[in-house]
Amino acid sequence: MTIRALADQLPASDVLAYIPSPPRGVWDIGPFPLRAYAICIIIGIVVAIWLGEKRWQQRGGQQGMVLDVAMFAVPLGLIGGRLYHVATDWSTYFGPGGNSGDWWKIWQGGLGIWGAVLLGAVGAWIGCRVYKIPLPAFGDAIAPGILLAQGIGRIGNYFNQELFGRATTMPWGLEIYDRFDANGGPSPMNGSAAGPPVAIVQPTFLYELIWNLLGVAALLWADRKYRIGHGRLFALYVAIYCFGRFFVELLRDDHATHIAGIRINSFTSAIVFLCAIAYFIFATKGRETAEQVRAGVERPWPWQFGALRAYGAASAGTEVVVAESGATAVDLDKPKSSDSSELSESESVGTSGDDSDSESSSEGNESAEVRDNSSESGDSEPAITLDATKAVDSGKNGS
Repeated sequence: MTIRALADQLPASDVLAYIPSPPRGVWDIGPFPLRAYAICIIIGIVVAIWLGEKRWQQRGGQQGMVLDVAMFAVPLGLIGGRLYHVATDWSTYFGPGGNSGDWWKIWQGGLGIWGAVLLGAVGAWIGCRVYKIPLPAFGDAIAPGILLAQGIGRIGNYFNQELFGRATTMPWGLEIYDRFDANGGPSPMNGSAAGPPVAIVQPTFLYELIWNLLGVAALLWADRKYRIGHGRLFALYVAIYCFGRFFVELLRDDHATHIAGIRINSFTSAIVFLCAIAYFIFATKGRETAEQVRAGVERPWPWQFGALRAYGAASAGTEVVVAESGATAVDLDKPKSSDSSELSESESVGTSGDDSDSESSSEGNESAEVRDNSSESGDSEPAITLDATKAVDSGKNGS
């Protein structure tokens, strides 16, 4: 629905609490236009990197690693976001009356979060492979920051007078104005507002901003309380965002591609939400150790779920054994022999019974200690040796 069509539905009301739109979204500084939308995007990226870096170091990661990976992820994320927007709003640029030369003008607004996350994740994967850090753990560290950046980006939509909902009489309705350039021609993106508001609409940008901030708080709380890892916190971020976005889409009636009468973003929200919940339920539980998130450590590929579980269990078993032994490292590579095998060996070589019993008892106590440590860690499986970890790494390198 166009702004002029919304003007015909402008309710007659004396409410004074309507939210005014900014009179303009662009300020010219000499020959250079300073755009509020671009400023919000940049601030969001900086905040996401800052928060992600802080959380990555808290998990044991190396300083500066988030910024290094962001050099791969951010450019691809911006490209993916723009491509998704153009693909799902094709007629605006290539349909009748459209201007095909505007499809790449990202400063005019139009970034699809789904495409941004998809290609941004590809960029993050490339960066993680280059620096040899685990992608799932990296995703968990930056998830709250990404959602916070999305909320900041919605402020840019506010300045652009875009992504609003249907006409409303609610006291928190958003005033929409016509904007004109210096010559008096219509210029929604670059012009200045003139005259009274032409429409009062649902401020869906504000709804999504509030939802995103609540989601950030929920992610930080859940991570502190449950120590979520292996990409499950990132999946929870995706699920939270999709859930809120689905309902926000129901309030919008601006121009969008529809499938069976339903906005395409509603379909995308529902499908991605189900995928995120499935990953959260079935992915490896627990969290990666500080040793695992350090750069340069060989580990399974993200899609090798079985190998990741074995790798995580091996690391957890090693950590428990070290902790229970009073910070004394235990050599798990050395196989422990049973009492019966020790006795059989001693009988075959003709050793004395006393020496055999003493050595067998000592070995049995070491095995019992490892088994006890494994049970105390809450893992029902036997203690896993480092040989299992080596087998996992060799399996990855051969894939």
